[in-house]
Amino acid sequence: MGKRVGIVGAAVTPFKGRWVEKTYYELAQWATADALKDAGISPNEVDGAFYAIYNDIFERTCIPEHPLQGILGLQNKFGIRITNGGATGAYTMSAAHAYVAAGRFDVVLVLGVEKATDCFDFQSMSATPEVIKSIGWSGDSFFEQKLGWTAADSYAEVILAYKDEHPDDLKPEISAAISSQLSMQVRTNPYAQRQFDQVTPEEVLNSRVVAYPFKELEICVYSEGAAALVMAEEETAKAISRNTGQPVVWITGLGEANEHSFAGKNQKVMHRILSDHLAAQRAYKMAGIKSPIDEIDIVELHDAFVPQLEVTMAEMGFVPLGRADSLIEDGIMTPGGKLSVNPCGGLIYCGHAVGASNIMSAWSARSELIKQGKRRALVHGTGSTVAQYTAALILSQE
Repeated sequence: MGKRVGIVGAAVTPFKGRWVEKTYYELAQWATADALKDAGISPNEVDGAFYAIYNDIFERTCIPEHPLQGILGLQNKFGIRITNGGATGAYTMSAAHAYVAAGRFDVVLVLGVEKATDCFDFQSMSATPEVIKSIGWSGDSFFEQKLGWTAADSYAEVILAYKDEHPDDLKPEISAAISSQLSMQVRTNPYAQRQFDQVTPEEVLNSRVVAYPFKELEICVYSEGAAALVMAEEETAKAISRNTGQPVVWITGLGEANEHSFAGKNQKVMHRILSDHLAAQRAYKMAGIKSPIDEIDIVELHDAFVPQLEVTMAEMGFVPLGRADSLIEDGIMTPGGKLSVNPCGGLIYCGHAVGASNIMSAWSARSELIKQGKRRALVHGTGSTVAQYTAALILSQE
């Protein structure tokens, strides 16, 4: 199993649609400085850095991590960049955990940063077409991209296949209720892109269709921002905890899975997100969890689209497949229910600065565990074509 690994510091910058006044260098410095301050340590005490950066085009450079090493004060130390689509942040946390658990390092920095809307389309005089085009390069460049592939189309394929299999599930009014609830929860998150963008279920239902069946108010927003964690092995983590007075939040389970990216026999099962199911089961096994609905208190889930959130919750075993609507109908994730799901507002309302997003989710999960005095949280990241990649982490407070 290796050494125990805990989170001893965390920070996020505000997430925004556009950080006009900040470069990605500055956002990275900001999140790092605040995370190190939270842990009560200096850059000299950090053994290495794990950079979560999804898209070179967003940063306008082919090796966007290379200037970060020196400006963060980590020159001449280990540094590696991870990219796994929308699951970049979760996979980066997983990689950092592996190095610390193996005894390579005592203390590491995990840093996600993204500057998406530095992209610009001069024909429309807006960022949106260029951002969508840049994300389009994540798809299959021989076939899908030429057909006008987008991330929304890709996830819509999975949701439509699920609805074919389970025609009575994912009712529009349930998705609308979830989106509205997330918009209320985000009010307490001062770092959120849409902190004061509260919507009613009726407004969600009446918002325009962007890619069927997704409506505008059920979709994550692209963002700019950074998030950072400080991870440490057990004895170092305990010493830092004694110094800061903050409890260690331990990483007790991890699981990952990458599906086939093409549909067909022995390939992608279109009505499932098997990557979510397999990654969660592996994380549960490592953490000794038998019943996630009874043993997990907080879920910080990668909600690229509300219907995908519902399917993911079913794949992870919180509700049965085909009954994802019971999340609301049975009050499981409503206020006062058994689960707190995306208390930060999720990617839809806090924002989706891709490389930083899952790290922001871990920041929120850690904060909520400490604040609420709860025991366990699940952090989830998904991404790539047809929700191909997943990484899941179990965070525990003793």
